[in-house]
Amino acid sequence: MDELDDRLTPVEYSKLRWRCRRGLLENDLFIERYLDKYGSAMTVREARAMYALMDLADNDLLDLLLRRKEAEAPLDTPDVLKLLERMRTPLSQ
Repeated sequence: MDELDDRLTPVEYSKLRWRCRRGLLENDLFIERYLDKYGSAMTVREARAMYALMDLADNDLLDLLLRRKEAEAPLDTPDVLKLLERMRTPLSQ
């Protein structure tokens, strides 16, 4: 099994949640919903994709989450694109 597919430890997950705090409420809503649903099972691979998104400015992140823009290099990776799709999915699905 690839190390990237290992689940995050509680300490790693706690650090990720802290890093995901944003200045725009709209971003926080997307992120919190995702973490509440998938956070306990997040893998190292998913966490790396999330950290990549957290390096964006708030408005750029919101544009991606609302599909105003699509990810461009270096964010245009399968892991980041999969994470974005999961974050964009309404709760009912």
